[in-house]
Amino acid sequence: MKKFGLFIVGLIALFVLLANVGPLIGLAICLAILYFGFKQFMKSESTGAKIAWGALCVIVLIIAVSHIPAILGLVAAYVLYLVYKKWNDNGEHTSADNDPFSNFEREWKELNKN
Repeated sequence: MKKFGLFIVGLIALFVLLANVGPLIGLAICLAILYFGFKQFMKSESTGAKIAWGALCVIVLIIAVSHIPAILGLVAAYVLYLVYKKWNDNGEHTSADNDPFSNFEREWKELNKN
């Protein structure tokens, strides 16, 4: 029953992610242009160039804000990642305290100290 629940949550997250692929791509492009524009703004020394790069950055920032649904897509991708990790988790966790080799190493160090 647990796997069925994980399947349903994963399926919903997949549909949400697929529905937001467009805004994700648009946001990625806008952030790349914004990064490039900001770097050029910081490099430029003339006032005219600073105004031009600053105006470009403001325009791209306004366009990037319109891609806010992409955040929902990022959350869906993270939920899908968590479902994948939980699906592949078999509940078999090897503890360092139960490992016979680490116990042997610890005991050997204690014996050599004396």
